Amino acid sequence: MGDMTPRTGAEALAVMLSEYGVTHVFQVPAVLRRTMVEIERLTGIKRIRPHGEKPAAYMADGYARASRRPGVCMAQVVGALNLCAGLRDAWLAHSPVIALTGGRDPATKFRKVYQEVDDVPAFETVTKWNATIDDPERIPDMVRQAFRVATSGSPGPVHLQFAGNEGQVDAGAIDAAARTEARYATVPPHRPVPSDATDVDRAVEMLRTAERPVLVAGGGARWSGAGRLLVELAERLDIPVATSLNGKDSIPGGHRLAVGVVGTYSRASANRIVSQADLVCYVGSETGSMSTHFWQVPPPGRDTIQIDLDPEAIGRNYPASVGVCGDAAAVLELMLARAGEPVQRPAWTGAARAAVGQWRAEHGAELLSDAVPVRPERVCAELTGHTPSDAIVVVDTGHAGMWMGGMFDVADGQDYMRSAGHLGWAFPAALGAKCAQPDRPVVCFTGDSGFWYHMAEIETAVRWGIAAVTVVNNNASGNQSKRGFDRAYGGVQTERGASDLWKFTMVDFAALAAQIGALGLRVTEPRDFAPALAQALESGRPAVIDVVTDIDALAPLAVVD
Repeated sequence: MGDMTPRTGAEALAVMLSEYGVTHVFQVPAVLRRTMVEIERLTGIKRIRPHGEKPAAYMADGYARASRRPGVCMAQVVGALNLCAGLRDAWLAHSPVIALTGGRDPATKFRKVYQEVDDVPAFETVTKWNATIDDPERIPDMVRQAFRVATSGSPGPVHLQFAGNEGQVDAGAIDAAARTEARYATVPPHRPVPSDATDVDRAVEMLRTAERPVLVAGGGARWSGAGRLLVELAERLDIPVATSLNGKDSIPGGHRLAVGVVGTYSRASANRIVSQADLVCYVGSETGSMSTHFWQVPPPGRDTIQIDLDPEAIGRNYPASVGVCGDAAAVLELMLARAGEPVQRPAWTGAARAAVGQWRAEHGAELLSDAVPVRPERVCAELTGHTPSDAIVVVDTGHAGMWMGGMFDVADGQDYMRSAGHLGWAFPAALGAKCAQPDRPVVCFTGDSGFWYHMAEIETAVRWGIAAVTVVNNNASGNQSKRGFDRAYGGVQTERGASDLWKFTMVDFAALAAQIGALGLRVTEPRDFAPALAQALESGRPAVIDVVTDIDALAPLAVVD
């Protein structure tokens, strides 16, 4: 805990960010100019300047998810709404991003000062806490509260608006001590356990006695770091494990009990097993539409156990037979202590392995395909086989999320982070992840449609030497839209509809990346992908691998049995 008494708000803010363990801030000038000076003078924090406020927020989000530490992004008042838009993904994924913006000065409010907009209401829907700082004396206690709120309970974004279009209030003199609270530098700062152990005992008994139980790990399991305990419980009680997209790295994809991602962007084996289960135990899952395929998997009425830090989440969509309120890892430890002798369910776990085998048989031809243009399934299979075991894998939404969610197997030791719904998130988020974990490989998977959003950040990566590897599934289209527009046209859309609505110009992103100064590699044959990935990882440079893929390849739709 620091107790420095700074001379200015800028000194306080710079020192506090450093003492909370922040290593990078992602900012679009001009904001908190004096703080930027003090960061250089007093700390080793890197001031990353991307080419837009939204990618700045995405970088801070990727940083937070990769490190489980708050990610910090900043923008002046006129860019604040762009930064706000970038917080939506962090909000949906419960990521502890701290957004600092400039705001209106009380002395000039309502006088039509240049770029004056009241941004505070816009942040209300995408933050856990949304506050203003009009006096430099308040900077220390407000920053402490920002870290406290962002990391505690169910984590999430917060916003502090500093008076002055550039947050000039930071230049003011203060007397307050710049104390920090080390506990709130990481997620989770607390691990609450249920007040009544009876709920834990009931949950264990139900899991032991059910004929066909299944565990479903969500994003809360990931934030809690509960994967090892989840696998241990699954092995003790011989229970298949499905995950949401946010919880995909809770169990290695090749584990004998792993059945895959369940829900809409999913693997058929997971949907089949969760549908057949007589008891579904959710661990840190909000049971939203994506992880249940709009509450069809499992069907309504199925017995459920729900373990969640947030009491409001328990029973929201599936009335819980047992609700256990607490930190996922802490609750799983209690359950393991009560789990008793190992249980064997050969028929049920055999059915789970058979479902995975059926899925592999259904898609084996595409996973191993030598077709040109390249099949996206083959790219995912190559990534499964050749991504380093300690890598952070960062995946976009849309088709990218569908391909990787269903077709990629996470290795033991890998982290898997996916967009919670915003196309274009993955590339900037991967750069933030690499800033947070510079010694680990970072591999991003996106499509050309997603890459176009924030392609300018290639230059940011080159300027700062952020050596993430970005794989672009390039079919010169946003072809996930094909099915939807076919429906809208009442059968099959017209060629003009396709060309107007979702087809793009074919661009060589590798050549473009090379022109900017990154390593650019283009893959047109499946056999060339693994060598390209190895070259990119070994280069130590920002790298873009452009894979020319089949525009007619559509990700499989969710299975509902």
